Amino acid sequence: MAKTKKKAQSKSGAKSSAKGKAKPKTAAKSVGAVAVRNNGGGAIDGTAVLREQLSTLLKGGGAHVQFMDAIDRFPESKRGTYVQGLPHTGWQLLEHSRIAQWDILEFSRNASHVSPDFPDGYWPKTPGPPSDEAWQDSVAAFRRDLRDMIRLVENPRTDLYAKIAHGDGQTVLREALVLADHNSYHLGQLVDLRRALGSWPEQ
Repeated sequence: MAKTKKKAQSKSGAKSSAKGKAKPKTAAKSVGAVAVRNNGGGAIDGTAVLREQLSTLLKGGGAHVQFMDAIDRFPESKRGTYVQGLPHTGWQLLEHSRIAQWDILEFSRNASHVSPDFPDGYWPKTPGPPSDEAWQDSVAAFRRDLRDMIRLVENPRTDLYAKIAHGDGQTVLREALVLADHNSYHLGQLVDLRRALGSWPEQ
């Protein structure tokens, strides 16, 4: 049996006039685990937003300097120098970061990739680079692999959420976050090292 509809009353006793008015189109809606906002121009693609944020995170420069800022103009004479209280030299930190980044990138895109032995395979054998050319080659490889990882997450054809077929549960999203975290950790060590060596531009 249908009930008679009653008009809603406000606390002041005034009748509600909500009926017939267009509802605002600014409320956020949940799509999976991503919140998207409809502002009248269509819903934003949550995955596209995530790709953009991952790219920004990998590039760095938001909450701290970029990784390459810590490498730029690193004094050649101090690249293999230890500082008391700090465990690694500049060469060790650069080369370790390069190797780990390369490993994460190749694991994310290459089913035949074989990771180095852990942990020895992720660190250089000597405190300093064998030559300036070796240092420059490591820097260039780090730049290239970081650029390739950014391109991978930016590519709309990359499924960020799918489990990597040759892995054991990892996703490209997870690998990108691990890489950003790892680079950030060693970036802090590089900055501390350069400050201790008196070669960090404070201004």
